[in-house]
Amino acid sequence: MTTRRTRPAPRPPEGTPPRAELARQARHVLADAVRIARWAAVERGATAAPGSGPGAVPAQERAAAALNLTPGQIRAGWDRARLAGLVELHGDTARPGWRLHAWDRDDSAVLRGWVALFDAWSLVHPAPEGVEPSAVAEVVEALPQVLSLLQLSQGPVLVPALLDLLGQRVEELREERCEVPGAEQAPEATEAHGTTGASASVHGTDGLPALLDWALEGLAAVGALTLDPGAEGRHATLTPLGNWAVWVKLEQICVAAQSPAGNIEQSAEDMLRGCARLTPGPARAEYRAWLAARTLSSAVTELLTVARGEDALLRGLAFEALRVVGAPAEAEVRATVAEPSLRPYALLWLAEYEGADPDDAQEVLTREESTWLWVDTAAAVADHGESELLVRHLDSAVQGTVPALLDEIRAVGHPRTVQVLVALAAAHPDPALAKAVRRAAFQVHTGGA
Repeated sequence: MTTRRTRPAPRPPEGTPPRAELARQARHVLADAVRIARWAAVERGATAAPGSGPGAVPAQERAAAALNLTPGQIRAGWDRARLAGLVELHGDTARPGWRLHAWDRDDSAVLRGWVALFDAWSLVHPAPEGVEPSAVAEVVEALPQVLSLLQLSQGPVLVPALLDLLGQRVEELREERCEVPGAEQAPEATEAHGTTGASASVHGTDGLPALLDWALEGLAAVGALTLDPGAEGRHATLTPLGNWAVWVKLEQICVAAQSPAGNIEQSAEDMLRGCARLTPGPARAEYRAWLAARTLSSAVTELLTVARGEDALLRGLAFEALRVVGAPAEAEVRATVAEPSLRPYALLWLAEYEGADPDDAQEVLTREESTWLWVDTAAAVADHGESELLVRHLDSAVQGTVPALLDEIRAVGHPRTVQVLVALAAAHPDPALAKAVRRAAFQVHTGGA
């Protein structure tokens, strides 16, 4: 567990600027969008948003006059502000997004906003006219392969080489979908064009070069790459921001590919239920894969929501997943110390996070907190385990005798006390002890001493 906690995070490629410099570059790319978002936030009580819809044109004109930009620049900046999460739309009224509030002080918020814009590059510029939407979708789906080549090349790549790779990837996608020429298409017709149907549609003059130009221009517009003429022809080069973003995406894919149980797309609750059947090692791999597919803040919130539920097994598993999160979860875990149902789990998590040996972490709990945790764990065993496990769970109690344990269980007031005692009485082979446990369950149920 100590090794897991101290394992260093993957390091970006050599030469990648520090996060503060990347954030500075992202702020530069989105400077106009931030200005427009702040103008719209101030004017939101009296004007429509300068995007589209009723009242948009007057708003664009007012924004252009106030910010010394053209209406076209206002429209483009407004689209970027929306895509980067700088503004929220409520009808025709704009409200500042949380990233706008944190823009000047939080580099992580800035980089996440830029990555959101990077992910939405295909919405920045309209696709070329006269091209089928399916062809546009194929290029969008195939472009990560092109970006990977640019990232691995660590320098400029000629556009014809990118076009060749894009054509190969599109062809692979079509083959995966079994897009073969129909039976009604005669072989002679195919041969008349000098190639097969799939190859003709990919490598011919059906718009793929224009779509590649559109994609590269869209990525250049969001600051992910640069396009230069060059002596040997046009070439593309990832910017430091684009290189970092592609590396982040590749790391996420590599981590997600390690998922043994296929719960990446599930909710936190369903993912934890799937991990309940796994041994600790594969479960941790599953947690890492699930976390890699989400922003950490939303993942931590979702895990703590599950932990607050009634299922004690999921509560324990949620904190195991939070151990994989590590430092980014500290503030939210620390805040749960005030919640009685989560307090023992949070105290153990914090103790291990601060360096305590897992075997010694129990010492941070009071006697009452240890008893509460014993009952909660017993509830998880009663709901999901076998009766023999519940009997063996008696040995883990801090109390030396069963009567002392029963007295303290009644005192802590766990909401599952009665059910746990009834299940323990039904499972225990000693008739006398089972009778005492049933009596204790009855007393708790009736409110007796």
